Amino acid sequence: MSSEVLTFKVDSQYKNKRLDQFLASVYPEFSRSYYQKLIKQGNVLEGEKELKKPSLKLKEGQEITLIIPPPEEIEVKPENIPLDIYYEDEDLAVVYKPPHMVVHPSVGHTSGTLVNALLYHFKNVSTYGGRERAGIVHRLDKETAGLLIIAKSEFAHKELQRQFQERTVDKRYKAIVSE
Repeated sequence: MSSEVLTFKVDSQYKNKRLDQFLASVYPEFSRSYYQKLIKQGNVLEGEKELKKPSLKLKEGQEITLIIPPPEEIEVKPENIPLDIYYEDEDLAVVYKPPHMVVHPSVGHTSGTLVNALLYHFKNVSTYGGRERAGIVHRLDKETAGLLIIAKSEFAHKELQRQFQERTVDKRYKAIVSE
């Protein structure tokens, strides 16, 4: 698999915006921290020049080239990790993600993730987004606890993704802060 190369032109609304914020805005498929990593690795260019500072302020008219390397292959194995299942039917499940648990495997987090638990506990879980993201249609940060909707069928996966993209899912948050 080869790298993906994308080019973006900075328009007036992104003038003086940080490079990492710009990339996360115009191509939201990845997190800002991932873009920071790509920038520091030299995968973001203006012409032939590598832009190595995520905090670089952009100018209107700049052409930014983003080189996205192919994803690293991660072997995802089912793991017997306790899982609180709040709801389940043939198409979806609602599970509790405890704090400090990573949702899906990535470099540096290949085991102990929610996906590892899902693959163990459910006979059928959608692998529409790839086995390393089995059933995942949205996520919570590692430190955040809460309920996640898990797609068990490809139909449910596509439909739930559409609803999240169109922002028709009613999400509610409760913050508990301690000192």
